[in-house]
Amino acid sequence: MNAQDSRVKASIFPLYSFVLSFLVLGALTTGQMMILQTYLDLASIPREYIVFVVAYWIVAAAAFTLLTRYQFVRRYHKPMERFAQAIGKVARGDFSVYVPPRHLKNKMDYLDVICMDFNVMVEELGSIETFKTDFFSNVSHEIKTPLSVIQNYAQALKNDKLAPGQRAGYIDTIQESSSRLSELITNILKLNKLEKQNLQPLPEAYDLCAQLCECALLFEELWTRKNIEFIADIEDLATIEADASLLELIWNNLLSNAIKFTEPGGTIMLQQSSTDEEVIVSVSDTGCGMNEETMKYIFDKFYQGDTSRSTEGNGLGLALVLRILQLIGGSITVTSIPAVKTTFTVRIPVFVKELS
Repeated sequence: MNAQDSRVKASIFPLYSFVLSFLVLGALTTGQMMILQTYLDLASIPREYIVFVVAYWIVAAAAFTLLTRYQFVRRYHKPMERFAQAIGKVARGDFSVYVPPRHLKNKMDYLDVICMDFNVMVEELGSIETFKTDFFSNVSHEIKTPLSVIQNYAQALKNDKLAPGQRAGYIDTIQESSSRLSELITNILKLNKLEKQNLQPLPEAYDLCAQLCECALLFEELWTRKNIEFIADIEDLATIEADASLLELIWNNLLSNAIKFTEPGGTIMLQQSSTDEEVIVSVSDTGCGMNEETMKYIFDKFYQGDTSRSTEGNGLGLALVLRILQLIGGSITVTSIPAVKTTFTVRIPVFVKELS
């Protein structure tokens, strides 16, 4: 057991408790004597007897004070001392602390409940701290990579002997790295606003099919350059009430990933259907696919799977997609066969609730 915290000033034998006990016991004795004074001659009681009675009640008050204090120390002071030590460890950054309840479940008191809730809180804090550490580590890595590229190629551009074609290539590389860095920072800011619910939605009725077409056409140059066959199977009209700018982020991320992971000559399919309650949109590609282990973590921040470190990206796109869908009451699922096919399926209520 560690030494008592220097901030604790309470005495083990509080004088006020002793005085209060003595006064209460003395008052009870006096009251008893007043009741019996009709039958007793109080004047004939020897003074030594009175002194003895006073001394007796002093001892009794001290014993009562010590007994109650012992019970208090055993039942509450010692557990609270251990609890305070545990809280101190958490305050210093130790999240491995565990405070066991004192009683079985069928005999728990409020102190046991506090201990149990404290353990849950510490576990959550530990998870948050681990996530925070991983998050900053990943952010540092993702930012450092394009910055290093920009720095190295900018340094290389100072060479006056560079050929015009080589110089143009260096400039293109710097521009691509700058765009990647800008996209990373933009996604971090958007994800942060969504998680803190600071991004105010502007729900309105609009044609989802038209939006899907517009988003797909933004990537036409990319799929044409990679000789990818793009197939769209969507309805003529599907009206939905939602924040169009937020849903645009979903489609852009899913289409961008599909093109990114599809090899030249592959196929991407965009499908859309609707019911009275929801709209269903799926994006399929014949890319590298994912195994079961990868699919477990694909929506985690900065997780990019086993093959993505060689692929441009920052692992925030799908985390952003999932957060948007969680806030609007939608859902997303993924099915995949490694080296064959991957399909992301999004389901959105026709009348999307406001972000809460």
